[in-house]
Amino acid sequence: MMNTSEKEKLAKAKKRLEKIKGFYIHAMVYALVNIFLMLSATGIYSNGLLNLHMPGWAHFTTPFFWGIGLFFHGLNTFKSGLLKKWEDRKIKEYLEKEARDFEKFN
Repeated sequence: MMNTSEKEKLAKAKKRLEKIKGFYIHAMVYALVNIFLMLSATGIYSNGLLNLHMPGWAHFTTPFFWGIGLFFHGLNTFKSGLLKKWEDRKIKEYLEKEARDFEKFN
């Protein structure tokens, strides 16, 4: 039987997993859609392989701006792990400093 603390940890882990899964789905859709857009911009679907042309800069706006959104989605998804480690390290550092300062004056 799980106690309340274990249930909360399990719910938090499931929520975290859903965020990560959502990011990976977003990244996969980004890749597939932009591959299709780039291939169509080169004319592969209408001209065949021999008559391809380089897409203009306007064809790169969708991947660029969507990529910015994907980048921030990734930051939002994975920042908690990076920030948590940094916060834990800083808390430990401050506690050790306070303990040293306390020992100096006593």
